[in-house]
Amino acid sequence: MTFAKPTRLLLAGVSLLLSASAWADFTASPEEARGIAKEAYLYGFPVVEMYKTLYTQAVDKTGANFKAPFNRIGNTAKVFTPKDTAFVTPNSDTPYSFVWMDLRAEPLVLTLPQIAEERYYSVQLIDLFTHNFAYLGTRSTGNKGGHFMVVGPDWKGQQPLNIDRVVRSESNIAYALYRTQLFDDKDLEKVRKIQGNYKVQTLSQYLKQPAPATPAKISWPKPTASMTDSPELFRYLNFMLAFAPAQDSEKDLLARFARIGIVAGQPFDLKALSVEQRKALDDGISDAKAEFAAFKKDQVDTHQVVSGDFFGTRDHLDNNYLYRYAGANMGIFGNSADEAAYIGYFVDSGGKPANGAKHSYTLHFAKDQLPPADAFWSLTMYDGKSKLLVANHQQRYLINSRMLPNLKRDADGGLTLYVQHSVPLKEQRSNWLPAPHGPFYAVLRLYLPKPEVANGQWKQPALTPIN
Repeated sequence: MTFAKPTRLLLAGVSLLLSASAWADFTASPEEARGIAKEAYLYGFPVVEMYKTLYTQAVDKTGANFKAPFNRIGNTAKVFTPKDTAFVTPNSDTPYSFVWMDLRAEPLVLTLPQIAEERYYSVQLIDLFTHNFAYLGTRSTGNKGGHFMVVGPDWKGQQPLNIDRVVRSESNIAYALYRTQLFDDKDLEKVRKIQGNYKVQTLSQYLKQPAPATPAKISWPKPTASMTDSPELFRYLNFMLAFAPAQDSEKDLLARFARIGIVAGQPFDLKALSVEQRKALDDGISDAKAEFAAFKKDQVDTHQVVSGDFFGTRDHLDNNYLYRYAGANMGIFGNSADEAAYIGYFVDSGGKPANGAKHSYTLHFAKDQLPPADAFWSLTMYDGKSKLLVANHQQRYLINSRMLPNLKRDADGGLTLYVQHSVPLKEQRSNWLPAPHGPFYAVLRLYLPKPEVANGQWKQPALTPIN
């Protein structure tokens, strides 16, 4: 079965073909189907997890997490709190702006203002596979601002003279995730003004020309509670793949997926499967989850692989679907290694899972060994079950480098942070990061990390239980 032709048709009429009653044949034996389902689950989870965010932010206008319709910008001029649930492991240092891009009809032009050199900001451009295909902002284009054009995979026009850069997405649905550094609570109004100067226009609007024909209306399927934990995932994956032409490096893989009914733009009908076929898919998904659990325990928790391995361009990930799954599972929309480094504290110095009901912990940075970052660093707390920020009476969700003047240093000039659920001693409270009364993890983020992070010269301290 080929993929180029149905993909091309679907981009013009998604809602028409998705309503068809026919669906791709399930030709794999149960044993084969189990192995294919394992592969397809690891491959498809990031795509469908991304769809959850797309739906809540750009489709469900009545939802609490709605930000803006497609091709318009939505700003959140506040820091994230435990009430924000659109995606897991959010940061609370950089108020976000959001643009969900529909590039089927024409490109979008993103205009960025000039901002002060000391303030970090970025625009992370993400395709529907969760690849970070480009960046705009402090590191990549500077703080001087400019006009940048994002084009879809099929666009063949000319670059206008006053466009600073053209970047191409391999999918017609893509995401622009803006981060604007917030210095402190008093700085919110300045951040709000910066966000107000972020502009998004279609190319025809930017050039003040007639708009091209409106593409077919998309019937977005409503998310379900089990969509990323069951074979339901394959229905949403088929839907999303209609917006991305097959890559040459994946045509054999997609042909294998077709043997269990995974075909771009086609319905995926679980009710049409036999009991044996459904069990094969369930078992394959269980196999995928088990592989990730072992990988996380043996390589992620021990820092043998790091966040920079999980996020980046397609070339960077080199079709490593386990890595891409790991990134989406633990912290979807993470930055590429050049933009930020993420160090996850899932276990303590003894290799045991972090748990605020069982222990209090310290994180000690020796003198002159604070996290090396050209922009800033931040340690943020997350609930181990929900993967969201942790509610606490202090309303403190993180400790970052902007807070250093208010933190108490050790006698030798080092810095000890207290990570625990119970209120610490009075002299330790300035350095307290509240933990939940149960499983947790913390993420140390370094924005614009210095070379000693990647080359291993700087060693992160361990999360140490207090005896």
